[in-house]
Amino acid sequence: MRMTNIPAIAITGLRRSYGSQVVLNGIDLQVPEGIIFSLLGPNGAGKTTMVQILSTLIRADAGEVRVCGHDVLRDPDRVRAAIGVTGQFSAVDSFLTGEENLRLMADLHRLGRAEGRRRTADLLERFGLGEAAGKPAVMYSGGMRRRLDLAMGLIGNPRVVFLDEPTTGLDPRSRRDMWQIVRDLAARGVTILLTTQHLEEADQLADRIALLDRGGLVAEGTPAELKRLVPGGHVELRFADGRALTTAAAILDVAPEPADESLVLRVPGDGGVRSLKVLLDRLDAAAVQVDGLTVQTPDLDDVFFAVTGQAASAAAPAIASASGKVTAR
Repeated sequence: MRMTNIPAIAITGLRRSYGSQVVLNGIDLQVPEGIIFSLLGPNGAGKTTMVQILSTLIRADAGEVRVCGHDVLRDPDRVRAAIGVTGQFSAVDSFLTGEENLRLMADLHRLGRAEGRRRTADLLERFGLGEAAGKPAVMYSGGMRRRLDLAMGLIGNPRVVFLDEPTTGLDPRSRRDMWQIVRDLAARGVTILLTTQHLEEADQLADRIALLDRGGLVAEGTPAELKRLVPGGHVELRFADGRALTTAAAILDVAPEPADESLVLRVPGDGGVRSLKVLLDRLDAAAVQVDGLTVQTPDLDDVFFAVTGQAASAAAPAIASASGKVTAR
């Protein structure tokens, strides 16, 4: 897919309310082409509303929104031609076969008969649905229905795909199959905007993540960048005997865990290459042998709780001071 210098999604001052309830309150966001971008946030944070605005299903109250360079309000037809949408619930017709569902979508996209058949066959093969192509979708498993649903959204060869909680209700194997499909799409140059309630899913898939809360954008960055903003990372050093552990604790000025017989010393740190090298050099200079080490960093759960205010955390003020992209509440 040919790439351009135009952001896949550009949002400035986006606002949307339902009566007195403000759902999106001045969102500014840019999503480059060809990446997987995840929207996270608690229920009611505005994720689905944003997807609906981006896909021209509803209008914003204020702000400018462009998809592939096209304004969603002034040029909705071009936006619709450039996107594919897979919602939280499958849009598959259960009484049609998998092949018939895809051909129906090809007709709706006004593809010619030959081109429609070609794309249908290609998507059935790519999504592992070839053997089930002639079976009614009602006979499909949940994972197969989600794959078919996504394939239907790709029949028009979109440049941007919106996936609104695409793995809801899937078993672990089907979820991982869907993850691989998403990665393959991004590798082909398709931009993915993913909303999900599964923080592991965002961590596994997303190149960049935005966290929404109470209608505002409270954090944005790569998964690694977001995790580094939350205090609590440490390095676990394992030793062969108690003497080595005691010596290391004195050198590094770290108290061993009381009544801990695992011979593990926990040293606060971000786990970066430079800090690890300094730590190990200090131990090596004192001839202290380290049997192994593990870097423990905060996960997205920690980031989520810190910036959305859903759990009491002393990390939020630290996040606010650490990054201009983050506003702690």
